[in-house]
Amino acid sequence: MKRDKTMHLSRFTSSRFMHSAFGIRHFPSYNIIVSKLSINLAGIQLANPMLTCSGTSGYAAEYADFIDLSKLGAFVTKSITREPRKGNEPARVVEVRAGMLNAIGLANVGLDRFLSEKIPLIHKMPCPVIVNVAGHSFDDYTATVAAMDSLDCIAGVELNVSCPNVKDGLTFGTHPGRLKELIQQVKTVLPHKPLIVKLSPNVEDITATARAAVEGGCNALSLTNTFTAMAIDIYKKRPRLANVTGGLSGPAIKPIALHLVSRVYRMVAKQANIPIIGMGGVQTWSDAVEFLLAGATAIGVGTALFVDPATPVNICTGIEDYLDKMKINHVSELTGALQLPGDQPKASPYP
Repeated sequence: MKRDKTMHLSRFTSSRFMHSAFGIRHFPSYNIIVSKLSINLAGIQLANPMLTCSGTSGYAAEYADFIDLSKLGAFVTKSITREPRKGNEPARVVEVRAGMLNAIGLANVGLDRFLSEKIPLIHKMPCPVIVNVAGHSFDDYTATVAAMDSLDCIAGVELNVSCPNVKDGLTFGTHPGRLKELIQQVKTVLPHKPLIVKLSPNVEDITATARAAVEGGCNALSLTNTFTAMAIDIYKKRPRLANVTGGLSGPAIKPIALHLVSRVYRMVAKQANIPIIGMGGVQTWSDAVEFLLAGATAIGVGTALFVDPATPVNICTGIEDYLDKMKINHVSELTGALQLPGDQPKASPYP
C-alpha cells in the first residue's frame, strides 16, 4: 500500500530540478522516495523538509555514527572560510537554561583542505549536501563560493552573513546595502546552484535584510541564526565564555524565531516566491509544524541534535502522523497556512 503513495525521484527529473533556472547540472543520484513529505527547495529535491543546521554535525559523515543520513532531507556543513581558522579560545560552549551558548569562532580547516579532504567524503553522502560559507570580505566570500559551483556533489550554498567585515568593522548581515551587494557578487560566481542566505536576528528590522537578500538575487532564506547573548560565572565573577558573548540557540529562542519567520514570510518571501528554511529551537514535530504554518518550507534542527541525534527522523514521523490525522495531502500545504487576525478567511471547499 505504501508503494502506491510514493514514487521514485526519476519521475521528477524535469526542468523544475535538473534543468532549473540555475543551468543544466547533473546532481548525484540519491535514493530519494517522493512522498507527502518530499519538497523542492529552490531547485533541490529533498525527500523530506528536515535539514541539519550548520555547525552542529561537522563537514560530512561525522553524524553517520548516530543516524542513517539517507533519512535527512539535506545535510548542511559547518561554515567554510577561505583560510583555515582556529576559532576562539575555550570555553567556547556553555549550556544554559533552555538552550546553549556557543562562541566557536568559525573554526574550520579552510577552503583548500575542505576541497582535498572533505569533498571525497561528501561524494559518498546519501542525501543532498549544502555547504555553508562564511567570510570577512567580498573577496573571501566570492573565492570560497566560486569553488563550489563546479562540484556536482554540492547541491547548494548557504551564506553565513553574520561574520564581521574587517574592511569597515560592520557585519554583512546587519547592513542591507552591503548585504545586497555581497549577494550580487556571489551570484556571479555561482550560476549553477541555488544560493541560500542565512539571516542574522541581531538587527532592528529583519525584513530589511531579508528584502536586501531577495533583491540581491538569493534563491532561499534561512532564519534565524543565533542571538547574541552571555552567561556569567557568579563565583569567578567572569563571563562563562572566553569570548564574553556567544550565540544563543535552543528552545529558549523558538518563540522569537517563529515570529521572525512569520514576519519575513508575510512581508517579503511570500510575494517574492522565496522559500524559507525555518530554524531556532526546533525539538519536536509540533515545533516543526509551527514553523511550517508560519511560512517555512523546510526546517533546520541544530541544538536538539546534541540531545537526541535522531530528532530529524522523529520529527518526520510526527509530521506524517499529523498530516494523516488532519487529512492533509502534502506537507507543502502547511507552509504559510497560519491565520492571523485581520486575514481574509479562506474560501470554504463546500457550497
